[in-house]
Amino acid sequence: MAHNVALFVTCLTDQFYPHVGVAVTKILERLGCSVSFPEAQTCCGQPFFNNGFHPEAKKLAEHFLEVFEPYDYIVTPSGSCCAMVREQFHQLFKGDDAQAHVMEKVAGRTYEFVEFLDKVLKVDVSQFALPRREGITYHYTCHLRGIGVKDEGVRLLQQLGNVDFRPMEKTDQCCGFGGTFAAKYPAISGAIVEDKVQCIAATGASTLICNDAGCTMNISGMCNRQNIPVTTKHIAEVLAEAMGIDCSVL
Repeated sequence: MAHNVALFVTCLTDQFYPHVGVAVTKILERLGCSVSFPEAQTCCGQPFFNNGFHPEAKKLAEHFLEVFEPYDYIVTPSGSCCAMVREQFHQLFKGDDAQAHVMEKVAGRTYEFVEFLDKVLKVDVSQFALPRREGITYHYTCHLRGIGVKDEGVRLLQQLGNVDFRPMEKTDQCCGFGGTFAAKYPAISGAIVEDKVQCIAATGASTLICNDAGCTMNISGMCNRQNIPVTTKHIAEVLAEAMGIDCSVL
């Protein structure tokens, strides 16, 4: 029986990396899932929450629950937004007995994309291969590690043919984005991401896998400014290429 999945695409993916949402959808469909895109979805409320506007964040969280409650699973390409639902929603609905049950149910059904492939679908992608040999390294984003997702993405990559995996020094070090941290403390953020891209460059990889859009923007921007020839991709893009899936956006 097909898994009934709703895609929670997130704001940054929708606006800047829509092809990642296409890749996630087509991969899940190829793996036998029935994927829906609830058009009423909006922001999960993380920007409000991180800046202390909790009543405003809760309004968006209530809308999230209303939109996604009917689905068996909610899958998102963002560890950051997944962490918001799984961790911060509990704070927003603390003491709200009317909403707490629905919140627990929806939060328990919300998965980051790689986490869903690993824990729910238990996929084996060893039958797929990239068209040509490619040096790939991997950034462990903070929010993914926060929800317990660590080596799952690396293990998936290493199953694929033609992947020359390059371990990175300080791979779990923050990239310096941190949502509004990059805007409020640009000098500190800039120093952190500069150190990060030097570690990326040292691997000699041509491709960096980063599964959070905010981190991707931050890292790719610094790579561009430092003239480091690395292409930053979401793991869904690499999986789709290996599976022969066209993820172009019309």
